[in-house]
Amino acid sequence: MNSIDAVILKKCFIAGAKNLEANKEYINELNVFPVPDGDTGTNMTMTIMSAARAVADVEEDTMEAVCKAISSGSLRGARGNSGVILSQLLRGFCKVIKEETEITSPLLAASFKRATETAYKAVMKPKEGTILTVAKGMADKIEELSADIDDVVELFEKTLEYGDEVLSKTPDMLPVLKEAGVVDSGGQGLMTALKGALYALEGKEIDLRLDTSERPSALVSSDRKEISTDDIKFGYCTEFIINAEKPLSDAEVNEFKAFLESIGDSIVCVADEDIVKIHVHTNHPGQAFEKGLTYGSLSRMKVDNMREEHEEKLIKEASKIAAMEKIKASEEELSKRPSKQEHKTHAFITVCAGEGLAEIFRGLGANYVIEGGQTMNPSTEDMLNAIDIVNADNVFILPNNKNIILAAEQAKKINKDVNIFVIPTKTIPQGITALINYCDGIEAEENAEAMEESLSSVKSGQITYAVRNTTIDGKEIREGNIMGLGDKGLLAVGQDLNDTTIETLKAMCDEDSELITVYSGAEVKDEDAEELLNRIQEALPDMEVELQRGEQPVYYYIVSVE
Repeated sequence: MNSIDAVILKKCFIAGAKNLEANKEYINELNVFPVPDGDTGTNMTMTIMSAARAVADVEEDTMEAVCKAISSGSLRGARGNSGVILSQLLRGFCKVIKEETEITSPLLAASFKRATETAYKAVMKPKEGTILTVAKGMADKIEELSADIDDVVELFEKTLEYGDEVLSKTPDMLPVLKEAGVVDSGGQGLMTALKGALYALEGKEIDLRLDTSERPSALVSSDRKEISTDDIKFGYCTEFIINAEKPLSDAEVNEFKAFLESIGDSIVCVADEDIVKIHVHTNHPGQAFEKGLTYGSLSRMKVDNMREEHEEKLIKEASKIAAMEKIKASEEELSKRPSKQEHKTHAFITVCAGEGLAEIFRGLGANYVIEGGQTMNPSTEDMLNAIDIVNADNVFILPNNKNIILAAEQAKKINKDVNIFVIPTKTIPQGITALINYCDGIEAEENAEAMEESLSSVKSGQITYAVRNTTIDGKEIREGNIMGLGDKGLLAVGQDLNDTTIETLKAMCDEDSELITVYSGAEVKDEDAEELLNRIQEALPDMEVELQRGEQPVYYYIVSVE
């Protein structure tokens, strides 16, 4: 095969996404720290599946349409560092091929190179021994091989063989990988996706049906054929899209819905920025069109006479019903979103898991709390929605997890209309400290600098349990052990929760330390937290100790030392 067209690219991409999805738990297990969370495999899978669903929905199998779906779908669905990097690799790859009709060996090599360059630019301080190293190794190799190999299948096979070699060497580049006895999880995720694509390219039998459990499904009633045309009150199924001159307000959408209800039923009215999707059963399609024209131009106008075409449409409408159910579900999802807040000069968006922590952040002035954290990294789309909702000139985002910072930075790049400051908070205590150090009356830029500088004044610790056996920083860890994780790595390992927590705090405290704050998790009873508090006061009598109910999952306790 000397070239790849859009149809083959679409098939390969979906196959790659499905292969990654099938192996995500294995990739999760490669995480260096054996904490009970979904991390690299989960984040990369959610990112690529967002794009795969967009690709599956592409109606025109052109290179431009497929590339747009891959790039946009992965960009908005990106979660975690690994997901953001994957989205950038895909975005760079698509930039080279989107205007072509076929991908030849030289073009495939150029795409790999552009993908790597784009991903490296997205990371502030790239580390070798990671997904970036694996991507770069393959980009260099395919450029070398493409000069002599015209067969894209052979070229892809040999490139992936070399990618496996690079991946196997990642433990030699990052000591922490070598100590844990694993290869880089992000690199493994990339290879898994690419191998799925190769299977499709080689013509292997692959199930390309996407799992639609996360999408609305349509159920056609078995007795639908018995419906009489006499039961059809409104005879014309009318559909169209309004290309609005400006985004419709909630009031305008509600007004339009009310008008449609006055002339028909089976109404769907979904507004997404300046695009409004309309479906209505009515006896007066022209009135629906005329009303729509008051908001903007119309496209994809379609009118079916339901009485005349009733019997024929019983057979042909299954796919249309599914599409309509999807639109209805989208409308329901939009209705669940909080309404846009009153406009303000400054707003704060923070990420955390646990109602107790959310209440603490709100009490400190957070305007919007995105539910997420270690077990569920919010996507770039989640960040963009939050920015829209808080409705401010200056927006400060506190990710509170190192694996969420890149998604926040990506949202900043996409939204050019708002002055966005991503404060690189890596832990909950850092996020709380940053909010406390915000000062009214000074410029946003000065506040951002002060908030970031304040992060060095707090030390953070997290107490959880190990899900597998491993060795970190010379400490042997057995499955089920309690672990104390600090800002720079493992601080304590033990079998008793209170003993390990106290050992972690002792490692965090120094002669300048004054205050310890303990945030208890969802699995910790109040009386157990009080017992720990008493033991901390006995073990560290010179420290002031505070206890807060955080209700966070995964971590029994989050602790801070100031």
